[in-house]
Amino acid sequence: MPVAPLRRAVARFLANPTTGIGIILCVLIALSAILAPWLSPHDPIEQDVIAQLSPPSARHPLGTDYFGRDVLSRILWGGRISLIVSLTAIAAAIVIGGAIGMISGYVGGRFDTFVMQVMDVLLSFPSLILGLVVVALLGPDLVNLVVAIGLTAIAPFARIARAPVLALKQRAFVEAGRALGYSHARILFVHILPNILSEVLVMGSLWMATAVRTEASLSFIGLGVKPPTPTWGGMMRDGFENILDAPWLAIFPGIAILLLVLGLNMVGDGLRDATDPKLRAE
Repeated sequence: MPVAPLRRAVARFLANPTTGIGIILCVLIALSAILAPWLSPHDPIEQDVIAQLSPPSARHPLGTDYFGRDVLSRILWGGRISLIVSLTAIAAAIVIGGAIGMISGYVGGRFDTFVMQVMDVLLSFPSLILGLVVVALLGPDLVNLVVAIGLTAIAPFARIARAPVLALKQRAFVEAGRALGYSHARILFVHILPNILSEVLVMGSLWMATAVRTEASLSFIGLGVKPPTPTWGGMMRDGFENILDAPWLAIFPGIAILLLVLGLNMVGDGLRDATDPKLRAE
């Protein structure tokens, strides 16, 4: 993207009030997760049976769970799991799915048809169901969770990368590169990639929210990171078992998930509005 259009896109992105709110939410949650060792008032896995199911108080601002563990500390540390899993999974899906889509669209023909049929098979499964199957087969741990969520996102990124490549490979600058003897790899990753990067990044920010929800859902049904490591989905599962006696156990982790997903969706909408030519008047 040339410098002038890029500056205009950044200006539109920052001028959107909802985008600003989304950025603030995402930054605050990311900082709270990064600074969890210093912000947490207690050890997130330390048990205190005397204080079990204590309501919010000065000592425990968000109360304690069934084992007497501080809910605020567990939420702060649990944010790390959500961010690590979602960031790693979506980054891997962008690289793998984007490369598959670009190569498929550039090569075309029967190869493109075969690859897209495989992607259609992956798209036919709901992301949560596919993630559940993968984690159930591989076992519930952090690496397998990243693999499962990343696998569900490969097909959408392959689709979003392929579509513009089909049009761009017929453009004059690509034909000029071929005439000058440039390799296919150089044409793809030096000349075509910068022209589709904005669409992929917009998709990435929106799929980050989906990854957070998927991780929380898998943790809720017991297929996330193993206890006692705190996760927001796991905390909601524990809170659901005590929803009548201690509603704060499910409410506060749910609010954390809500705020992160809301912030990511706001940022994604802002990126889309700033980069989509159909939504801007130039």
